[in-house]
Amino acid sequence: MSVREFGVADGEPVREITIRAPKGSARAKVLTWGAVLRDMLVPLPSGELQRVVLGFDSLDAYIAHSPHMGAIAGRVANRIGHGRFTIDGTVYEVDRNQDGRHTLHGGTKGFGKRPWQLAHHDDSSVTLTLLSPDGDHGFPGNVTVTCVYRLLEPATLRIELSATTDRPTPVNLAHHSYFNLDGSPSILDHRMRVEADFITATDADLIPTGEIRSVEGTPYDFRGNRSIRFPDAETGAPVHYDINFVLRRTRLEPSGIPGMPLAHAALVTSLRNNLALDVWTTAPGLQVYDGRKIDLSGIPGLDGAIYGSNAGLALEPQHFPNSINIPHFPSVLLTPGDVYRQVSEFRFHAG
Repeated sequence: MSVREFGVADGEPVREITIRAPKGSARAKVLTWGAVLRDMLVPLPSGELQRVVLGFDSLDAYIAHSPHMGAIAGRVANRIGHGRFTIDGTVYEVDRNQDGRHTLHGGTKGFGKRPWQLAHHDDSSVTLTLLSPDGDHGFPGNVTVTCVYRLLEPATLRIELSATTDRPTPVNLAHHSYFNLDGSPSILDHRMRVEADFITATDADLIPTGEIRSVEGTPYDFRGNRSIRFPDAETGAPVHYDINFVLRRTRLEPSGIPGMPLAHAALVTSLRNNLALDVWTTAPGLQVYDGRKIDLSGIPGLDGAIYGSNAGLALEPQHFPNSINIPHFPSVLLTPGDVYRQVSEFRFHAG
């Protein structure tokens, strides 16, 4: 474990903490800005180390250019339609940072775009905390958030998220790394299986309509292990993905939290290097975003890498988008005395 200064944001020093798997070679680097996972290396079957996330080498690049790369998104990850919701008869208007019409990832300076506090670190884990004050971007209540990153054997990243509040408020946190298992320019040739029979259908602005739609016979059917690249029936161009899958939650394991088992959510594999990623989570949904809008051609990434369209795959365990406005979706309303919790594990292994 090591800690180093990484820069200054909002007048506060930003630190980078390096953690390692207890007995293996996997390691990760976490920033106190945005609770960002800046880098992660895992062993290949050959013993070589493979970088598996996108990132930057400077804080300035994150502040100016990052599309939530590696961050913890909140207070409400994903979208709130029209930046408006009602709690106990009171209408709240929150920051509309998506085209001036909707709220995305908590607003202009959501949790993924501000300094967090370093609460604890050891060789294989780091704990970060954040206080979001009452009125933050229009949200009610003081919210205290904790994020714990742990590296487990042999190459598993475990993320534990929790939050409390002193007033009823929506909370939906999500980890937002862009994964790339082989360092190729595009993840469209990765293969993926998602443990879901349904998606939350959206309108043209990617706001869920409330419809739970079957993936049967659609490009969203990832129930088999198939290539992410899927040609449009009319144009032949690749279909693009930015959608929430309703997880089946039938293959379960203990999470360490009573009543909140981990469910298998997705499997992603690279045929280039025989590396695979299994995602397990306590969350009911998984946002899959193929990184189509990444356009960082003039901004060097880790070790000078250039990130263009589809350079990384976001796999975001979460509650359903716009849940605060759709009563039949699982609730994201956090009330005083309750604790929001989410545990997710990203397990890397031979494919």
